Parts: sequence; structure tokens; C-alpha cells
Amino acid sequence: MGVVNVTPDSFSDGGKFFEPEHAIAHALRLLDEGADILDIGGESTRPGAAVVGDSSQRAAVSEEEELRRVVPVIEGILATRPNAVISNDTYKSGVARHTVEAGAEIVNDVSGFRWDEAMARTCAELRSGVVLVHSRGRPSEWKQLPPESDIVPLVAHDLANCVQIALDSGVERPKIVLDPGFGFGKRFEENYPLLAHLERLQKLGFPLLVATSRKSFIARTLGKRRGENDAPPGSRLHGSLAAMVAAILHGAHVVRVHDVRAAVEAAAIADEVLAASA
Repeated sequence: MGVVNVTPDSFSDGGKFFEPEHAIAHALRLLDEGADILDIGGESTRPGAAVVGDSSQRAAVSEEEELRRVVPVIEGILATRPNAVISNDTYKSGVARHTVEAGAEIVNDVSGFRWDEAMARTCAELRSGVVLVHSRGRPSEWKQLPPESDIVPLVAHDLANCVQIALDSGVERPKIVLDPGFGFGKRFEENYPLLAHLERLQKLGFPLLVATSRKSFIARTLGKRRGENDAPPGSRLHGSLAAMVAAILHGAHVVRVHDVRAAVEAAAIADEVLAASA
């Protein structure tokens, strides 16, 4: 899954693809590099970001603005590559409805259906695929969250609740994928046990999507290794690939990445290792 951020404030690429023509060109390049799915997002949910419904006084991105950002990109991609599989990264039911109508097939909800009570029902009506992402609280709260003594059972418990919401709302079981939400309300050190014990989340019975690319916990480890502060996003490639390969070897079915060409090659090696161990 290749990442296309159509935002001016993304932590990873800083608005580099904010203009529709730039985002479309980037998306087509990711497809050429081997992406199977494109994940198009019009609102940053980086740590500290304001989102609809939180206690922050800062303005979140409106539904209208988010649609203005992403719909032309989705339509532009499909005009050139009609068979492209597109995911829309949003937690707003109204955005999900319009982007699926524009051609997206998957809704990637970073809140796991918990920030917009209409989202589960909307996805059921649309019969879209869904990615349910685990998040502790909202981005503005993440830095203040207390440490969790054992993060894995907490994530498993919360994701099971998200699944129940989805099923009760009519989402079909085969359309559900789960994402442990690396970096989403987890302290730096909590991400590694989660990565090391993905098999415990497989017991929930759904495919797993892992999104570790360029995350802050990788930056912290790389910076410590180099005797520096956190490594900047542009220098996290090798650490991101290492985390991605670890995720595949521990059971990830889909990996969400920024650097598609390098990730495709690294994933090919991981797949051969898995095939040889079967």
C-alpha cells in the first residue's frame, strides 16, 4: 500500500504532493514501482494534530476541504489507471461516502470507527473494504497518555471491540482488515513489543495491515544509534524497511509504505524466507 498525502502538513513529506497534479503524478509513480493499493489521505493525523471532536481549540480539516483535496486526486488516478485499487484514509463518514462514490474501494479509518458514529453504518451501506486502525485517544492527547504496561492485549481487546461495532453495523466480515496503529497513542518503546507479537493479533481472525513507515519510534531508535536527536523523515528509509520486514515475518498481510520501490524488493526477500520456512 503506497502512501499519497494530499496535505500541507504531513509529518513525512511536508506538503510535497498537496497540489492535485503533483499527487496524481506521485500516485502513478508508486503504481509503476509496484504498489498494489494507493492510500489517499486529505487530513494529517500526526501526533498533536487537531481532529474533529477533540478538546483542542485549533480548527480541524473540514469535510468540505478534505473532499476538495482528495476527490480530484482519486478521479485523476482512475482516469489514467482505471484498475487502480484506491483506499481513502479518513475518519469522516461523509468523506468516505463521497470518495467511494468517486471510485475508492477501501476506507482506512484511523479511529477504528470510534470518532464518527455514522462511519460503520456508512461503510456497510457502501459495501467498501475497511481498515480498522487502533488508536489510544486522539492525536492532541497522545503525548499526555500514561504508559501501558502490556500494550499487546490492550490493542487486541480494543480491536475486537472495533470489529464488533463493524459487524453489528452490517459490515461484511471478509471486508475487514485490522491495523495495530503503530505510533497512534503508543509511546516509543511500546511499538516494539507490538511489532514482535503480531501473531497474538492474528488470533482475532482478520488480515493485518502494518504501517510503520517513517514513524517516530523508528526515528528515535535511529537517532540514538547515530548519537543524534530523532532522525528526520527523509533519513528513516533503512529503519522503515527493517520494521516492515519484521512485520511481514511476524504475520503482516499488507504493509503501508512511503518508499514503494525499496519496500517491494525488501518484501520479496521476506516472502521467500516465509516460503522456505513453511
